Amino acid sequence: MSQPATSAHSQPSPHFPAHTLDTAPAAVRPALQRTAQKFGFLPLPVARFATSPLLVRAFDELLALFEGATLSPVEREVVIMVVATENGCDLCRAMHRGLLLRAGAPPAVAAALFERAPVPDARLQALAAFTEAALRERGQVSDAELDAFVRAGFTAEQALEVIVGIGTFTLSTFANRMTRSHALR
Repeated sequence: MSQPATSAHSQPSPHFPAHTLDTAPAAVRPALQRTAQKFGFLPLPVARFATSPLLVRAFDELLALFEGATLSPVEREVVIMVVATENGCDLCRAMHRGLLLRAGAPPAVAAALFERAPVPDARLQALAAFTEAALRERGQVSDAELDAFVRAGFTAEQALEVIVGIGTFTLSTFANRMTRSHALR
């Protein structure tokens, strides 16, 4: 588990201003508008991502690919919650807890993932455990871990989709940490 942010890392960075839809580079405005529409506001991390049109484009395209996975919306959010937890992005955990509930997850599932507790749904717990193993082992999961994932009703294709989710949200959480957008204030 990551160490909590120090006070120096909780302060805004002078290098990454919080852009608005008006101040962001023109190339990133459509992606920022989609994000603002999804959340009802422009989240601070995305506002700071606008400093790099390449980062915004990479995250936007990876996110679109991950949203096309065969994993359900709830399952994708489980992957995201595990990545956010493991990568120490408390703001991500809070934002995605809300998206997990909007996707239809039971409140007990969202609470368990947020609190880093066992998930009270066997299939989703298997997904969370597999995602944790894939992160911990940098993708080199054991046959036993992959077998447990498949026994829970997932497929080999979905195991690789978990990797897409890990990549997408590792990009996001690392950028959040660099821009100092990861801590709840």
